[in-house]
Amino acid sequence: MVRNLPRGTVTMAKKKTIRNIPQERTPIPVQEPEDRVENFDEVALGYDLEKTLNECERCLMCPEAACVPGCPVAIDIPGFIQKIVDKDYRGAYDIVSDANLLPAICGRVCPQEDQCEGVCPVGDTLEPVAIGRLERWIGDQAIENGWANIPYIEPNGFRIGIVGSGPAGVACAADMAKAGCDVTIYEAFHKSGGVLRYGIPEFRLPDTVIDAEMENLTRLGVKIECNTLVGRLFTIEQMVEEMGYDAVFIGTGAGTPNFMGIPGEFLNGVLSANELLTRCNLMHAGEFPSYDTPLHLGRRIAVIGSGNTAMDAMRVCLRLGAEKVYCVYRRTKDESPAREEEIEHAEEEGVDFRWLTAPIEILGDEDGNARGMRCIEMELGEPDSSGRRRPVPIEGSEYDFEVDMVIYAIGTQANPIIGQTSKLKLNDWGYIEVDENLATSMAGVYAGGDIVTGGATVILAMGAGRRAARSMKAYFGIRDSEVVYGGAEERGDGALFGIEPVEKNFTRLRLA
Repeated sequence: MVRNLPRGTVTMAKKKTIRNIPQERTPIPVQEPEDRVENFDEVALGYDLEKTLNECERCLMCPEAACVPGCPVAIDIPGFIQKIVDKDYRGAYDIVSDANLLPAICGRVCPQEDQCEGVCPVGDTLEPVAIGRLERWIGDQAIENGWANIPYIEPNGFRIGIVGSGPAGVACAADMAKAGCDVTIYEAFHKSGGVLRYGIPEFRLPDTVIDAEMENLTRLGVKIECNTLVGRLFTIEQMVEEMGYDAVFIGTGAGTPNFMGIPGEFLNGVLSANELLTRCNLMHAGEFPSYDTPLHLGRRIAVIGSGNTAMDAMRVCLRLGAEKVYCVYRRTKDESPAREEEIEHAEEEGVDFRWLTAPIEILGDEDGNARGMRCIEMELGEPDSSGRRRPVPIEGSEYDFEVDMVIYAIGTQANPIIGQTSKLKLNDWGYIEVDENLATSMAGVYAGGDIVTGGATVILAMGAGRRAARSMKAYFGIRDSEVVYGGAEERGDGALFGIEPVEKNFTRLRLA
């Protein structure tokens, strides 16, 4: 028997708890290993609508969601998930894109497990909500349907120069363009996207996704000048003093590879992962001679390092036809800095992992080509400054094995060109020194991302770009609707018509 409820009665949805949500994390479809190792098509195929809605049901909609401060750009994660549940997919995109211009990219390559998903309360008992996969789905919907949020922009007359079209530069450019500034990005390579383009293979991040996300930037009025190497064609000082830029943001990244300094690094067949990935991702080396970029890929390849870049390099080599690929890493799998998913995919594709192994020499033949590697086995000692257990060599455990190409993927140093050609203050490691507002030692010049912090993640670089944009707007006295200028208890009597003195209290006039 159904009892009629009085008019005006509101029925409340059952409160979500850890017990009544779907217990299993929704799996994402992937290409089979034996198929994907033969192509550069995307490995993870993404959720369909059914899987998306199922995973959304796993979100507890926490009133004080830990995932939001866990995101470097503070996406309203419960907000966009609720919009998906309500089947307001465009509304979900509006929420995500308000904080993140590149959701389809970040949903694919950001280490959510260490950020938003890492603090998800569901993860205390079950696997955390797959926030990254949901972000990717909504980003892909935007690309498929041509969604873009282009606000009304009132030009303010300020000109902004951005050095580098990677994630930091893109984020800064978008926020400054929305504020009404005339923004130009200078990119050294012939295509925009920075490390997103040259550093990440298409099987993880397709070029079509980068192209679509970058198009949204140009819709905001941002101009992108490729084949322009700042520091060689012109300097930062010239941008400020001669080219008419009111402010400059430097987001050049940390692109100079590290090597170990062991014997044999001068041999033919020894290169950095940066060089390999740039040749393949940006210059189509795998399609030689259709593209004039030789690679001379080895048959047996050792990659030194175990981060995401190392995983990318190894998996690219397999797809280009290498017979055997080794990962040489001085710690164990548990200490590996790569995403767990990337390690699993590399294992499935046939990479031979040599954990607790450190190279001590690269061996060459009479013609100066790499022919092998001499390694020593390691064991883990006490934790070092990174918090990980320090690898200690095991005496007498040296051994040789055959390789004809060695690829270094052990991190990067600061890109030196800007530091060499400007008077900006650098720190002891060659990175640009900035204050808490990301301002450099030169007035009106800001910097952020890997050129300040060293190698980090896409979303952290974007967060730095947005922080720099907020600082630039404050520098110009542009009202920033995203910044709260103190509560009523903090205000003095200086406010005029609700406008605080910190906002300069002026109106821009345009003379006829």
